Amino acid sequence: MLNIRKPGIIMLFLLIAILSCTKTQNQKTENSAIQNTSTDHKVTFVELGSVKCIPCKMMQPIMEEIEKEYANQVKVVFHDVWTKEGEPYASQYRIQAIPTQVFLDSDGNEYFRHTGFFPKEELVKVLKMKGVK
Repeated sequence: MLNIRKPGIIMLFLLIAILSCTKTQNQKTENSAIQNTSTDHKVTFVELGSVKCIPCKMMQPIMEEIEKEYANQVKVVFHDVWTKEGEPYASQYRIQAIPTQVFLDSDGNEYFRHTGFFPKEELVKVLKMKGVK
């Protein structure tokens, strides 16, 4: 017979069960994000921000220009981390402020990170680090 006098033990088991489910979901999110960034591009430029953030809004035209000018070399990805869909990416990329730009090489490895508004001229220098012309 189960001894109910120790509710702490029951709570501990419930907490462990919840945390193990959360960890499995996070692993699935990370794996799908890695699959989404693996391409034939030299660089994946990941912008983590929000459509409601002023510096993030200032990055939108720059992202569009990069996407057009370097279409065959750079993949541009935007995640609105203030939405339910984008929130897991804030954890995955361990961001502390928005906007944050993360640059991944062709193998999906991060090689550069910047937080805040990033002028196009400076951003292009980061792309050139991996042979983008």
